[in-house]
Amino acid sequence: MTVDVQIGESFVGEGAHAAHINTVLGHRDGPAGTAWATALATPSAGHVPFVAVLRPSLPVKPLTLFVTKSAPESDAHGLLIWGPAQAGVASGIADAVADGEIPAEWADSHAVIAAVWVNPAATDAEQVYRNNRQAAREAIRNGARSLPATEEVIAARTTPSNPFFTPAS
Repeated sequence: MTVDVQIGESFVGEGAHAAHINTVLGHRDGPAGTAWATALATPSAGHVPFVAVLRPSLPVKPLTLFVTKSAPESDAHGLLIWGPAQAGVASGIADAVADGEIPAEWADSHAVIAAVWVNPAATDAEQVYRNNRQAAREAIRNGARSLPATEEVIAARTTPSNPFFTPAS
């Protein structure tokens, strides 16, 4: 049994339609599996984890728990979470299996947790889908490759920047 856990992150897109995903991939019998089951069994107000599906009754493999980073602020926001964001995450995980970033033999032994941000201001379902698909695939790839490199983190420490803040100096 492997107890290795791969943690990945990816930010794709711009503005309200950007996708920000954090992933945890690990064996179902290890800490990732325990976290997966615990999260599924303990939803909190506005944050109800669910199994990502490619279509009804066809969950993606490895089984992927979709966890929202923000509670739905409106019916439209909820539909973007449950519809295109979920479809994007499921497709991105399936892409990672098809590409070999997740070995096919892990499909029934491992689990993925995907923490997903969908901006309440988003309006374009197709962009939400595309960005979440790419971000899920990239987060898995980054976790598998232990990215970013530590040297890159050290080099960027004096010039942090994100879509919400860049220091003046």
